[in-house]
Amino acid sequence: MNNNDKDIENYKDNKDIIDNKEINNSIEDTAKETEGVATILGDPKKALLKLSGPMIIALLISSLYSLIDGVWVAGLGDNALAAIGFISPIFLSLMGFSEGLGIGATSVISRFIAEGDKAKADNAALHIMLLTVVFTIIAVVVLGLFLEPLLEILGAGATINLGLSYGNILFAGSIFMVFTGASYGIFMGEGNVKKVTYAMSFGAILNIILDPIFIYLFDFGIVGAGIATVSSLAIVSVMILYWFKKDTYINFSLKFFNFSSSILKKILAVGMPAGAESLIIAFLEGFLIMILVFVSGTDAVAVYSLGWVVIMIAIVPIISVADSTVPIVAASFGAGKYENLKVIQNYSIKVGILIAIITAIATFFLAPYIAGIFTYTPETLGLHGLITDFLRVMALFCIVAPVGYISTSIFQGLGKGLYSFILSIISQLILIVIFAYVLAISFGWGQYGVWWGIILGDLSGSIIGFVWTKLYIMRMELLKMSIIINYII
Repeated sequence: MNNNDKDIENYKDNKDIIDNKEINNSIEDTAKETEGVATILGDPKKALLKLSGPMIIALLISSLYSLIDGVWVAGLGDNALAAIGFISPIFLSLMGFSEGLGIGATSVISRFIAEGDKAKADNAALHIMLLTVVFTIIAVVVLGLFLEPLLEILGAGATINLGLSYGNILFAGSIFMVFTGASYGIFMGEGNVKKVTYAMSFGAILNIILDPIFIYLFDFGIVGAGIATVSSLAIVSVMILYWFKKDTYINFSLKFFNFSSSILKKILAVGMPAGAESLIIAFLEGFLIMILVFVSGTDAVAVYSLGWVVIMIAIVPIISVADSTVPIVAASFGAGKYENLKVIQNYSIKVGILIAIITAIATFFLAPYIAGIFTYTPETLGLHGLITDFLRVMALFCIVAPVGYISTSIFQGLGKGLYSFILSIISQLILIVIFAYVLAISFGWGQYGVWWGIILGDLSGSIIGFVWTKLYIMRMELLKMSIIINYII
């Protein structure tokens, strides 16, 4: 069956749901059960604002994990900062797959809820928990065997022992990272963004408290930063388990588990490509770090890793808008409301770009003060000017990022994880790497070339993503129109 045939079948299935009054009534009853479910099934513009608002708060506070680690570890010297930078792409790959499971959960659960099939939504959540256990076992084994060789490949050099000390502790708590990432996706799938906000916020605040205790009071050094992160995630995991038992729309009773290869495929069709997208970003960081080491040494890695933490916080509102589009798109798709997709795309891009402009301006003017947060010791004082320059250049990245993030989220909401994955490969592994290499090495711009390469590569990828999603949505609308005409005739 080709893609057109599959889309026709998908639409026919959704049309049957819309035409069936009994199922429509079931959807209405479902929407009354929780505020979150009613939100994702309602007006898409209102839903985007209602979901993205708390998500911005949650992700901003959650982003403090990396920022606070960086601030406290800065007191240990530039080698410790560089060690965190070398661990970062590996950490991102693990977090990426856990978030990928979460995105798969969001897409599938929202679709099932919109179709009025709560039993499948419950069963899908249980399948996600099964995948969480399987993935954690694989991650622990792989990282246990290959962490040191990976750090050597990245060029960790003199910082490799610090990287191993930090990474081994961090990855020993893999189960908590994977579980929380998948759980947030389940909450988003039922429109329960408040739970995500509470959990992320509590975890970040807890990490802020534990970091100085383990790093300096107990004198664990860089190991203490890892212990603080894992401990905070573990406590959040316990809190989430309590919610799952007492206070969620999705029912997690094992008596409702019925293994379904079809549900598993739907989750993995979005979750695996989404996870692989984050793996692509991890590879990208690895390539960029190797280029930075080649042109400017390990200090350039410290500048990049610290500056990137700040930029990732700056684009949190953009990511929040993009993440919020996944359940809304999935619900519209599940309910057969294809006309909403264009509205969701246009509105989310407008909101994202408006936020991005404000963020970029703030980042540019606050850059020297932000750099000062990380350069308060004699060992790191020399990095102040470079970090300031990095932040001011990368402020432009904030403006070009929204279209790309939203394009991948739309494909994920539609269950087209492979399309989202291909888009990430084009943007991250091809365009950014090529631009960074050419500007940094061929043009001799050094680490500045890497920074500008990120901006130009992402801009090119965003344009491709926008055109692709726009054409795909137009095709779906035309397909719907033709099927309706044939149905009437």
